[in-house]
Amino acid sequence: MRSIVISPKNHKELEFISKLLKKLGVNSKVLSDEDTEDLGLAVLMKDVDRSELASEDEIMSKLKS
Repeated sequence: MRSIVISPKNHKELEFISKLLKKLGVNSKVLSDEDTEDLGLAVLMKDVDRSELASEDEIMSKLKS
């Protein structure tokens, strides 16, 4: 099933939308800012090109800098 992401402009609007969805019988979940960032990172990681492998030397040089 597909989803809709809504970003209310303030807390009052968030409460209104949450109550409306509940009255309509629509399941919803409020995400924290951290949850939203995690979701964005997951989408970026999914879309990254994984056809090339990095050498151990490249990885170690990145970790040391």
